[in-house]
Amino acid sequence: MRAIGTISGPVSVLPRDDVDTDQIIPKQFLKRVERTGFGEYLFYDWAQQPGWELPRNPILVAGRNFGCGSSREHAPWALEDYGFEAIIAPSFADIFRSNCTKIGLLPVELAADACASVAAAGEAEVDLAAQEVHWAGGSARFEIDPEVRHRLLNGLDDIGLTLAVEDAIDAYERERAWGGPVTTAL
Repeated sequence: MRAIGTISGPVSVLPRDDVDTDQIIPKQFLKRVERTGFGEYLFYDWAQQPGWELPRNPILVAGRNFGCGSSREHAPWALEDYGFEAIIAPSFADIFRSNCTKIGLLPVELAADACASVAAAGEAEVDLAAQEVHWAGGSARFEIDPEVRHRLLNGLDDIGLTLAVEDAIDAYERERAWGGPVTTAL
């Protein structure tokens, strides 16, 4: 997983509330377990409608309760594969938010009026270290769990977290193999 510092650039706007994971990536495209190749099916049913356009920008501004519905991991995978690095919305479904942070897709909760301002500005900068979003004419702070922030700033997925304590795990396994006391704290 890549480390996240600052994400900046144009924003894509999806002004819809209660976008569920079935709308993000329909069930017929969930036949693989690789994390790539899902971007072309993002919002597939909507993309079939005349006039639909969602530019491939680094930041998506969406409506409230984004990512509700089922807990499919494929939804964040599709968003990331499409090119999004951050999603700004007034609220997210809990499991969706967690799935995003596990792959390095940054979910940012801002008040609805701040989301509207970011969308109107057309460009933004998301600074994870400072926990701030900046756009022409404004800025807002956002909260993120300190452990999740650490993981994202350092590019640590679940495997990376395990490898960060590899020496302690090795010491523990050596002690267990020799039948000695296990005193190493992970």
